[in-house]
Amino acid sequence: MSRDWTSIDSMLQGIERYNPDNIPLLEEYVQYQIKEKKYNLDANLALLKLYQFNPNHFQTVVSAHILLKALTNLPHSDFLLCKCLIDNSRLEDEGLLHKIVDLSDLLERCQFREFWLLLRQEKANYTDVVAHVNGFEDGIVEFILHIVNKTYQTIYFDELKEILGNLSNDELNKLIKNKGWRKQDDGYVFVANHEESIKTKNIVEKIKFDDVSSVLSASVKTQVAL
Repeated sequence: MSRDWTSIDSMLQGIERYNPDNIPLLEEYVQYQIKEKKYNLDANLALLKLYQFNPNHFQTVVSAHILLKALTNLPHSDFLLCKCLIDNSRLEDEGLLHKIVDLSDLLERCQFREFWLLLRQEKANYTDVVAHVNGFEDGIVEFILHIVNKTYQTIYFDELKEILGNLSNDELNKLIKNKGWRKQDDGYVFVANHEESIKTKNIVEKIKFDDVSSVLSASVKTQVAL
């Protein structure tokens, strides 16, 4: 019988948020999120804060799952918020966490080819961590599509395929259709005409007489003195 998680938000209110007895329950909730494609940033931040206050309870794999879930919510700043609650020594010294930070850096710099290369080169070393986060790669693909939509008018089909992790042609064609993009005969994908989305804005400055009266008065006095 599955646990009822509807009370988790109320548990995070007030002083109960800092009760170390809640650590096992919040860890179980992280596992629920990665299996069921759910996401609760506030609960995950609460668990990381409890790890800060109770370092003897720190769990590397659970923290890794939280960081991976946060990556799937890019371009929001969730990953940065979570990372700031983990001691730098752990991020640098514990290989699993360090690798996830490296993956994050590549995504933030839009080095998508390098991201997929690093992920798949190293994935064999922590398959039980990455693979168990259901929808992880789908979330990354959505982030990359978001960046492409914001920055490209057209992009070569094969380049798009590569930065999305070498999807199959059928998978990519389906994504293109779902996004409302258009595959052209010249091998390019039409993404958007950004010039059409530019909106002009009239700026009207309203200056009250009281704001300039003192300036005018001073100017008149100066002229009279001369």
